[in-house]
Amino acid sequence: MPAELSFSVQYGMPAPELPRWRLRRWVQQAVNGVVRAHQAPDFTAVALTLRLVDSQEGQELNREYRNRDYATNVLTFEYGVDPFGTAGGDIVLCVPVLHREAQEQQKTLLDHAAHLTVHGVLHALGYDHIEADEAQEMEALEVEILKKMGISDPYQS
Repeated sequence: MPAELSFSVQYGMPAPELPRWRLRRWVQQAVNGVVRAHQAPDFTAVALTLRLVDSQEGQELNREYRNRDYATNVLTFEYGVDPFGTAGGDIVLCVPVLHREAQEQQKTLLDHAAHLTVHGVLHALGYDHIEADEAQEMEALEVEILKKMGISDPYQS
């Protein structure tokens, strides 16, 4: 049974190539992938906000919350599962960084943005990549979700 999704998008800067419907589709695919991977996930619903920001806001958030003074591609704030079974989180995508990285990595912007959206959703749902085994599990799930979306493995060079 799919988890109910409550999803909102905040545009801190214009990003016409990333409309709400597209972002929602990517987020739903990621949530569905987590549900498929865990026959009985610890949540029944998901509430996420995705904010698209410019480099200045991305740098300020990264500095304030991670003590790193540069704009990063994606930041995720995981809030866990509330007593009602809703997993929550906020995801921040820095649009100029996405554009730059896609060009440097010779990927389409949409494929790269989809990957980082999925990556952020997995973080919001409790996945991490600090330990090698965690990283392997998270990356494998990202690759599986992206494959279902018609996007090739982002970790292959």
